[in-house]
Amino acid sequence: MRIFDPHIHMTARTTDDYRAMYESGVRAVVEPSFWLGQPRTNVGSFTDYFDALIGWERFRAAQYGIRHHATIGLNPKEANDPRCREVLDILPRYLTKDGVVAVGELGYDSMTPEEDDVFAAQLALAVTFELPAMVHTPHRDKAAGTARTLDVVRESGIAPERVVVDHLNETTVAAVADSGCWMGFSIYPDTKMDEHRMVTILREHGTDRVLVNSAADWGNSDPLKTRKTARAMLDAGFTEHDVDVVLWQNPVAFYGQSGRLHLDPVPGFAEHEPPAAGITFEGNSVLRGARV
Repeated sequence: MRIFDPHIHMTARTTDDYRAMYESGVRAVVEPSFWLGQPRTNVGSFTDYFDALIGWERFRAAQYGIRHHATIGLNPKEANDPRCREVLDILPRYLTKDGVVAVGELGYDSMTPEEDDVFAAQLALAVTFELPAMVHTPHRDKAAGTARTLDVVRESGIAPERVVVDHLNETTVAAVADSGCWMGFSIYPDTKMDEHRMVTILREHGTDRVLVNSAADWGNSDPLKTRKTARAMLDAGFTEHDVDVVLWQNPVAFYGQSGRLHLDPVPGFAEHEPPAAGITFEGNSVLRGARV
């Protein structure tokens, strides 16, 4: 089984997670830039974070046989902080980088006027740089937030097939399906969506334009939820082809619109073997002890 997790925050995970993911079939991931849990206080903290996403984290994933890609953007929660607005000025620098496959996460948190402005500005950047957009729907007032999101997407002029609207649930999926955008679902242990509810949605809406992810951030989450969703699909009577469509072919089709996916096997990586000694990123290794 091959798995492409299209939304997972690996900066919050350990190398043991990478190893377990590989053993579960994960061969590629997309890591969206997002809120770190506390406010950033200056633009420099964003540049360091973005640099790490397209540099060190890509290196770290490859040491465990996984191809890492990123989306870059100003997340909706921090769009309300005036100290962060200058991030919009540095985004063009990153939206041309290899391995950056979309603009995001963008969208709404509290649906403020500031979020309106930042959301529209970043959709315009997606159009300019010919990149897909990953859109975050709010945790509160999700139905209203999703409806407003779809209005902004239509107003932006971006093609709906280049937009994934994420963190959907049973109350919001139909509207996004009708819009022509891709439907994203984050599978969590105890919030948003679980693998069994996901199977029910797939039965009703089918597998077309569906992206299933683990998100796996610094909260209570599980980086193996994609594999558990695959098992739930098979147990429910879906075929191995159906699983491959949802967990590999669909994310490849969506992010492939960027022209920047790297899906060939990591050179020199041997399954069940530790990372090779002597391989470093800017002088640093994921190894510790005598093998460093």
